[in-house]
Amino acid sequence: MSAPARAPAPACLVFPPGHPVFAGHFPLHPIIPGALLLDAALLALGAAAPDAAVQHLANIKFFRPVGPGEVLSLSFTRMEDGRVPFEWRCGDERIASGTLLAPSAQNMGLP
Repeated sequence: MSAPARAPAPACLVFPPGHPVFAGHFPLHPIIPGALLLDAALLALGAAAPDAAVQHLANIKFFRPVGPGEVLSLSFTRMEDGRVPFEWRCGDERIASGTLLAPSAQNMGLP
């Protein structure tokens, strides 16, 4: 495998206050669903490394809710064993983190 890939896209992610997701999640205290953050991380990995076939998510942690208009940035590194640790941040604050696992990582018995 070549040098570790860094996430080129999305360099930032913003859900504006009028985004439809906030209508039902939750109307009086809108937050971005964690599933959307995971989906965006998977899309960014696919754009940066089309050959990375993620089949498992591990150690997913959400540290605080994200509201409308907050600017998030994503970073990840592809490891040689197929693991892809990632992290969402809002400025200096960690929002979410986890590990995407490719088939080779699963075959090694990693979590």
